[in-house]
Formats: sequence, C-alpha cells, structure tokens
Amino acid sequence: MTDEHNSFEDLIIIGAGPAGLAASQYAARSMLKVLVLEQMSPGGQALSIDVLENYPGISPGKSGFEFVDEMHKQAENFGAKFLYEAAEAISKDGDLFTVQITGGQKKKSRAVILATGAKYRTLDVPGEKEYYGRGVSYCATCDGPFFKDKKIFVVGGGDAACDEAQYLSRLSSQVILIHRRERFRAQKALAERVLKNPNIEVRFNTVIKEIKGSGGMGGKVTSLVLARTLEKSGLETDAESTEESADGVFVFTGTVPQSAFLSGGGLKVEMDSSGYVITGEDMSTSLPGLFAAGDLRTTPFRQVVTAAADGAIAARSASHYIEKLKGEAY
Repeated sequence: MTDEHNSFEDLIIIGAGPAGLAASQYAARSMLKVLVLEQMSPGGQALSIDVLENYPGISPGKSGFEFVDEMHKQAENFGAKFLYEAAEAISKDGDLFTVQITGGQKKKSRAVILATGAKYRTLDVPGEKEYYGRGVSYCATCDGPFFKDKKIFVVGGGDAACDEAQYLSRLSSQVILIHRRERFRAQKALAERVLKNPNIEVRFNTVIKEIKGSGGMGGKVTSLVLARTLEKSGLETDAESTEESADGVFVFTGTVPQSAFLSGGGLKVEMDSSGYVITGEDMSTSLPGLFAAGDLRTTPFRQVVTAAADGAIAARSASHYIEKLKGEAY
C-alpha cells in the first residue's frame, strides 16, 4: 500500500500564482501529498505588482514579490513540494491523471488543480513592454491610485474598458478612453454612463502607435503617438499620427487564458468561447477530479484576493474527492 501511494501524488497543482499557492497550502494542511508544477517562479502576474495595497488585512501594502514569497514559504512549510517545469499535456486513465512535463517526464496523481492563469492581451506597440509598471498597466484597481489627478488614457471598447474608465474617473478628471472602432462593444447601459461622464473623454476610431517615456532606470510614460482608424473597420488610415502627453496608459483589450495545453492529452473539458475553463462553485470542472482556480476559469472579477479564495475552495473540493477515492479503494 505504501509503495503504491509513493508512486503517484494525491494532488498535482499546475501553476504557482496566488491561486496555486493558496491551493497548495490548504491541500498540504489536509495531509495530502501535493506537487506544484511551475514553469517560471512562484507568483505569476502578482510578481509585477509594485505595491499590493488592496489585499484585506495587509496594511501598509507590500510588494507583489514579498506577498507571494511568503505564500510560497507557507506552502513549503506545510509540506507542498515544488517542481519548476512546464506542464505540456494532461491525460486521465481510470482514476489517475498523468501530467506530461518538460523533457518527456510524467507525473501521476489522483486529482489535478489547474491554476495557470491568463495573460493580458497586449497592444504590441513600441514602448509597451519597456514601460510596463512605469505608466503602462492592465489593472485599474491595482494601479489607479498611483495616477490620482493625472492624465490617464484607457484603451478598449468592451465592458472591462468602460468599467475601469468609470473607476479611474473617480481618481482623475483627465481620463481619455480610446477605441479603435466607431462604437463600444460594451453593454448599452454601461456605455451610456461612460459617454455621459464629465471626467471621461471618449475618442472612437483611435489607436496607439507608440508609447514614449523619459527613459533610464526610473523612466516613466510621458507621451503617446496616436493614429486614426477608418470608421466601422477599425483599420488604420493613412492620416498623419499625432503625439500627445500622457501620465498613464491602462490597457483593457481582453485576456488570453493559458488553457491551450489541455488539448495535448486529449482531455475534454468544458470551456467558454474564449477558452476559459467553466467550473462550479466548488471549482470542479466537467471532468471528475479536475479542478480550476483563479484567472484561468470563467469569473466576473480577477484579483489576487479572488484567486486565493478560488485556490482554497479548489483544494477543499479536491481533498473531498480524493478522500472518496481512497474510501472506495480500501
């Protein structure tokens, strides 16, 4: 019985952002044999947070690195093991999952929690990468307060862009929302509120061509190069570009879930049209024993605190699932 148990894990968690780290803590505290797979460093997108000041109970705020470093240490102290390799495919045979990782290695477990997150869809323009965290942001709730009374540009035309522009308009009267097309994709009521907001200037048929800054180690965004687009198509015109001063740029053009690897092992997991994994309130997916937490799953709000909560719920659900399997096995 001992040899059989040692041949595979109780639980494999893929991804070590806030969701995966919270899940690893709760699962390890439940005395499960836990392996966390992370292709880079623990922390995920939270590592890029300069000051995490809106997490309940943490005041004054701390850096994203400090926050996730403590989560990582907690998980290891509870017994979770970490392996720094990428998951390339997942398959299931009977009650056991097989996770194929870099180099052809394979790890087996009774249950799996997906916590691979999502990446922000970027503009792919010059200066965007260089000034990320120094004027370029993808989270108004996280970074908006740093731009109080500043000149802020918001990019996008969906619900997220309109929502975040509304939020930023409470911090500054100089919010400029630009969208490449001639009308918003957002819900009508939300779009109308934005159009009527005196602190928001809306510019349709407009795109960013380049983000410029002061350069150097402490350089920040100073201006944007803007261009007009054709009505309806959203394609750029041949009109001359213009440069305009700016303090911050918030990009809300969507996110890309990190779920593509799931198809590699032939798993059939229910997802929405954008590739986000659909779960129940207990974080269970359409495949028994497979759970998802954090930004990878369909959720109306993506924050560090919600990701951590998802991870805790997923760990508890996985623990109950594994206990049931062990009960049936013995």
